Amino acid sequence: MILAHGGLYPDSELSRLRDALPEECAATIAVQSIDAECVIDACDLLARRAAQGAYDETLRPFLREYHISAEHFEDALTLLRRESLSQKLAVEGGTDALPPLRCADGSRVQRMRRPLGVLLHIAAGNVDGLPAYSVIEGLLAGNINLLKLPSADRGASILLLRELVTIEPRLRDFVYVFDVPSNDAASLAALARAADGVVVWGGDEAVRAARGLAQPDTKIISWGHKLSFAYAEPDAPDDELRALARHVCETRQLLCSSCQGIFCDTEEMNTVNALAERFFALLREENARAQSAPLPLRAKAALQMYCGQLEPPAGGRRVLRADGVGVITAPDSRLELSPLAGNCWVKPLPRARIVAELKPYKGYLQTAGLLCGRRDRPALSEALTRAGVVRVTRAHTMSRTLPGEAHDGAYALHEYTRVVEWE
Repeated sequence: MILAHGGLYPDSELSRLRDALPEECAATIAVQSIDAECVIDACDLLARRAAQGAYDETLRPFLREYHISAEHFEDALTLLRRESLSQKLAVEGGTDALPPLRCADGSRVQRMRRPLGVLLHIAAGNVDGLPAYSVIEGLLAGNINLLKLPSADRGASILLLRELVTIEPRLRDFVYVFDVPSNDAASLAALARAADGVVVWGGDEAVRAARGLAQPDTKIISWGHKLSFAYAEPDAPDDELRALARHVCETRQLLCSSCQGIFCDTEEMNTVNALAERFFALLREENARAQSAPLPLRAKAALQMYCGQLEPPAGGRRVLRADGVGVITAPDSRLELSPLAGNCWVKPLPRARIVAELKPYKGYLQTAGLLCGRRDRPALSEALTRAGVVRVTRAHTMSRTLPGEAHDGAYALHEYTRVVEWE
């Protein structure tokens, strides 16, 4: 299904609608513009209707299938509320005027932020926030938005965006949604040719593919897959470890901000193993209360953990596994993806080596959840951010979202606009 000009079209219309995009987008840009306040008004009404259950028939099965908790869904809706979007606009600037520059002869150069023009959003399939939100950010920046749906969307984004343009008809020529398979290279290349910027949500392969599709003069904005972890002092209290275990079980480690493992502030494997055993006991308890991870994810994680148990321990490596969750301890300090589905690693990383060990992963670092005393927090936060971490939180708030927060260390509205100047 395709959304264009506020209407739904069958996939058989893809070629016609795709080929007409450059001319239609140019015509829209020539005579129309978006007021950010009309976007905010429409999003606020959409969020209120969603909270009242107006779209449950489509959204609830989607949330159940991908194990998105009610709390995470409420957080997502909060981001669409008037207060959140107004704060985002205030923090990130949108298309606001910038302070003018004064020339030596006394004349002034006016400066404004203006939209890039047309954005192609290539959404990821890990459901780390609905792809519809990426389009809303593009709208706030004044752009025409072309959304390539991920296979995991199941109609949720096309429903919400169709409702949005129904609520506010002035947005109809600024929102297009295409359910194009990732192997349809011709269609993806045509969409990229129509765009001034390509917004990629995904890992290295997705970014490389987008660069191959786009023209040399097309801006690539990548929100890549990131890795997040916890950093704990050896005597981290049980209540903080329990909160971290609850976070792991609730997110199933599928979000970029989910904890993949714990670095312990020590060089001693005995200390690492002691922390791992404490965390493993709490992880089993929290897992018993949590909703089960999707079966394919559990099966893959279980096989990986089982194979790890069969391997002879080398250099102090251990596997703790029971009740569908597990903890791997290892003597190295490498940052890596966990087996997911409630299975973490615990490794040594003394604070004096934080920068040296983590700096090589600077392009992949996102959130670090700290389990430490208040007195140590500033120094550890400073070391982690010097290494390349862009977000330091408490352990149990690693995946919380706040209006005005940056994406991976950058503001979306800055990326989706350009500074124009005229004398």
